[in-house]
Amino acid sequence: MITSIRLKNFKNFADETLRLGPFTVIVGANASGKSNIRDAFRFLHGIGRGYSLADIVGGRYGAGGHVEWKPLRGAANEMARFNRKTFSITTTLRGLKGIANTMAHRIKIGIGIGDGDRPGYRVTKEELIEEGFEATYTSHPANGDPVREQGDDAHLLLRMAKSGDQRKFGHRLAVRPDRPALTQIPNYKYVIREYKDEAQEVKSAFADMRFLDLVPDLIRQPSFPGQTVLGDSGENLPTVLQGICADKKRKSVLTEWIRELTPMDAEDFEFPVDPITGRVQLAIRETNDARVSAYGASDGTLRFLAMLAALLGPDPARLYFFEEIDNGLHPARLHLLLDLIERQTAKSGIQVVTTTHSPELLSMVSEQTFENTSIVGRLPDTSNAVIRRVSELPNARKLRETQGLGRLLAGGWMENALAFTEGGAEDSG
Repeated sequence: MITSIRLKNFKNFADETLRLGPFTVIVGANASGKSNIRDAFRFLHGIGRGYSLADIVGGRYGAGGHVEWKPLRGAANEMARFNRKTFSITTTLRGLKGIANTMAHRIKIGIGIGDGDRPGYRVTKEELIEEGFEATYTSHPANGDPVREQGDDAHLLLRMAKSGDQRKFGHRLAVRPDRPALTQIPNYKYVIREYKDEAQEVKSAFADMRFLDLVPDLIRQPSFPGQTVLGDSGENLPTVLQGICADKKRKSVLTEWIRELTPMDAEDFEFPVDPITGRVQLAIRETNDARVSAYGASDGTLRFLAMLAALLGPDPARLYFFEEIDNGLHPARLHLLLDLIERQTAKSGIQVVTTTHSPELLSMVSEQTFENTSIVGRLPDTSNAVIRRVSELPNARKLRETQGLGRLLAGGWMENALAFTEGGAEDSG
């Protein structure tokens, strides 16, 4: 599980840390920086997929111009705050498979590094640190001086240290500086298995993220047989649900949730096949034998179904990021959606991160989710954004009990409290 992500000079964050729990809620006004946090997670996801830095920022295209990876928002020189030459992202993780301690991955990216002002990206420093030990690896030697580049390669210095008192240096490995060494060291035979496994597990944690921005018109579309992964916009919902329904227990849970989340008296799901195209369609059968196809279902029902498919499937992602998870959903059903997410994150070990503008949703969050609710805000007279846990704002706990968290959001109290506690001086550092 990712427990925190620290952003230094990344977009409009000078040096801010988002603390994460099983279910993390992010609030804030438009243009405050919430989507920049999503971009930071996507940056990590691109690392996990093994892409180069240029691919991660600018997009990756396959055969025939197929978009394999959408670029991050903004121009290349907007990745770093105020057009600085570097930014860094530090991620802490715990509960990784086969790793007892907390791991921290820190990556520093240089922009425009090369001959003169030639644009480009380069890893200027990277560390993978295991709690209680020296750095597992670093792209700089112990004295802090940068490793000299040789042609298109930089060196990665392995520090095979079992404790701070026993330092043993391993091979210096040539790695490509245009992509993180985290994705390269598992391929070197000279790296001991322990460090290969640690790097691979952190890489896998980044790779196993999903960013769902559900579009009802795409959810409605029939899907080709055998498609078992829900698309980022909700594509392939019929065959994903068909796979879930093949398991009687999962099908029962799915049917119960759809009854709770919608007014429909759902009894079963049907998956008719179009005889001409061979594509699988979706229909919901109610107890009175009425059938509602995906084309006849409401947008809210389809969004609920897509979220159920993501969270209840046999192979969920480690982390889901939703923007405006409440979009298109009736306020009276939000408590059920929260219940679903809080149950699944507690039971399955997955994480869910979402942004929201909904006072109704905030009014219903559990105590644990309240502790993992953060506000992002731009301070007066500055371009910087800050991230603070709502529970740390003055009198937030007491006001939540007396007025309700949703009312505090709707009335603008959170932004005012943030501005009052943080001040508005422009950071020139």
